[in-house]
Amino acid sequence: MGINRLAWATLFFTGVVAAQAPQFTANGQLLKPDNYREWVFLSAGLGMTYGPAANADRDSNPEFDNVFVTPAAYRAFKQTGQWPDKTMFVLEVRSSESHGSINHGGHFQSGLVAIEAEVKKPGGQWTFYGFGQSAGPAKQIPTNASCYQCHGQNGAVDNTFVQFYPTLLSIAKEKGTLRGDAR
Repeated sequence: MGINRLAWATLFFTGVVAAQAPQFTANGQLLKPDNYREWVFLSAGLGMTYGPAANADRDSNPEFDNVFVTPAAYRAFKQTGQWPDKTMFVLEVRSSESHGSINHGGHFQSGLVAIEAEVKKPGGQWTFYGFGQSAGPAKQIPTNASCYQCHGQNGAVDNTFVQFYPTLLSIAKEKGTLRGDAR
């Protein structure tokens, strides 16, 4: 008498999610995952800003935003169009250069500017963490910070900017989880 496939898949998936779950210190600080660059790469933005441009040099040297998510959360999203509890995104911000080696036009990524994370805690609450350039751990960003309000108002699916992830946008539409007013 063996375990049925659905039960096995559920146990396996639960174990994978637990292995990729965010890790916290005893006082609630998020440990920076060393292997986030091995996660699923969702998208890169170049020079994106959601408020007043803070960097006067932004147009000539725009920053790259690279977004990664844990593989287990990505697989769950593909199946359901929703992010499971313990989903973690990492935003890696890198500076850009246009002159180097054989490049004569365009921009390429260079030095690390900052690393940030967004975590979906059990019960559905999203929290944000800023590592800067440090190895961590990171304290939770206060809930009155603009990132909470912006993600809550503009996130296309469950507090996240799926509208900027072309590989997931069609899934959200197909599964009916895309907010109707998302832009």
